[in-house]
Amino acid sequence: MATGLRMTDCSGVEVGTVDVDDGWLERTKGTQAVHDAVVAFLAKLRAGTASTKTRGKVRGGGAKPYRQKGTGRARAGSSRSPIWRGGGVIFGPSPRSFAKNINAKVRRLALRRAFTERLDEGAVILVDGIKLTAPKTREMVAFLESVGAGDDALVLVPEIPTDVQLAARNLPGVEVMPVGAVNAYWMLLFDKIVITQAALEQLGSCLGAQEKAK
Repeated sequence: MATGLRMTDCSGVEVGTVDVDDGWLERTKGTQAVHDAVVAFLAKLRAGTASTKTRGKVRGGGAKPYRQKGTGRARAGSSRSPIWRGGGVIFGPSPRSFAKNINAKVRRLALRRAFTERLDEGAVILVDGIKLTAPKTREMVAFLESVGAGDDALVLVPEIPTDVQLAARNLPGVEVMPVGAVNAYWMLLFDKIVITQAALEQLGSCLGAQEKAK
């Protein structure tokens, strides 16, 4: 079984239909996998560099600030106590990694489910290729408007051509990415997904490989 996907050229004119093998798609499961994959991806982006010092790490405070008795004040052994100004921090953050690991099978399942959802909602735009007359932003804008992608789109290609990269880098809502780097998060982030025929074949080989491994 296969699902037909309309293919256009750079000017938006239909040039044919490409079959998307149902083995590349997943409609019965994978919701939790998508959640786990997105959470893991966003967690890995966190720097984890927030840092505070405990009382043992704050410089100074070795001498007793004042005598034990006779002052009418509470006993104090160090001026670096957490209750003193300039003292340490109790239970403060320290550098750490927020990375969450999920296995490759779950990541591919999440990608299959995300791709299936975007395909079913008509958000995937297939083009036979991307040809720009010049590496200019206006050329990329014209291309996206011609194929119906608008100004919020993920462009998937086998490898990023220099002219496409230069033409898209000033568009805040457009991301050009090699198809091998796409994941469920990127697949769900944009309003439209523009994918070339070569990139679709490469994506399908990855998604179909998981299907055969079941």
